Amino acid sequence: MNEIKIVIISKSENLPPMQCKKLFHSDEMFKIIEKTPGQKPYMVIAYDKENIVAHMLVMLRRRGSLFPPYLFTQGRAYGEGEYSPDCNNKEEIFGEMLKSITRELRKALCLYIEFSDLSTKMFGYSKFRNNGFFPVHWMEIHNSLHSMKPEKRLTYKMRKLLINANRAGLKTNISTTDKELNDFFKILKNYISIKIRRYIPDIKLFREMLNNGCCNLFTTTHKGTMVGGCICVYSESNCYMWYLAAKKNFFTKRTNAITAWTAIRHAYAEGYNHIYFMDVGLPFKRNNFREFILSFGGKPVGTYRWFRCSIKWINKLLSWSYRE
Repeated sequence: MNEIKIVIISKSENLPPMQCKKLFHSDEMFKIIEKTPGQKPYMVIAYDKENIVAHMLVMLRRRGSLFPPYLFTQGRAYGEGEYSPDCNNKEEIFGEMLKSITRELRKALCLYIEFSDLSTKMFGYSKFRNNGFFPVHWMEIHNSLHSMKPEKRLTYKMRKLLINANRAGLKTNISTTDKELNDFFKILKNYISIKIRRYIPDIKLFREMLNNGCCNLFTTTHKGTMVGGCICVYSESNCYMWYLAAKKNFFTKRTNAITAWTAIRHAYAEGYNHIYFMDVGLPFKRNNFREFILSFGGKPVGTYRWFRCSIKWINKLLSWSYRE
């Protein structure tokens, strides 16, 4: 580990050539984040002598709140980064990268840092703990697309919901125009406006991702009027449903059902192995959205999300509140 050197880069012109397979840790995503208002990318790179053995993209987001502090910044990472195929000490290198980025974000007056979508539940457990992070139990759901046709996984309740959606005249297609993106973005903001924790990036992020071919926008219409949609991101052999939204009080469940189902069928037809539903939420006994997603026949997996607040007494209080 003495030979490992950590470098943090925040401008795309300083990025070295890298082998990137994971979209959420790629130089492509770095450049997209760099162009997005309210966000700043940090690429954490681990060198073994002159060779890059790992890299991890962390984004700093500017956020607003109805409660103090009204304006703050959040550090966000999806996964533990990307490592060279011959790397045999991933957790040790991750620990060094985590320590460096935690220090860097503290200098940037970041209020809290969040890590999600780790490869395994226990990955980096001791490294997170050593850097002052605390775990929160979370629920993730994914559908396997390689072993069985999606139709065979549907529950009776979901089949009925999809039949009713078709009878109601709801139709879902892939959209490509800027007007369609703007219309969906309005629906998205209204749909999750009461969900305090949810974060919606600036529309420019989605526009850049669509232009770069990183994602698809599925929109659902009724008699020519858009009533819902979702955004799916593609990385390696997997599809990730990032945002799903529908107009309130307009067949909301039916709209979300036909939208998500079209995205699932598209991912299956394109040969993706899995579709992941991002941010299903805390594993409460009653979670209507989780039950809705599970009705597509997905597999629920208990995992951790890791958090660290820069205000020490708050971090200690939250760590105690979420103690295992």
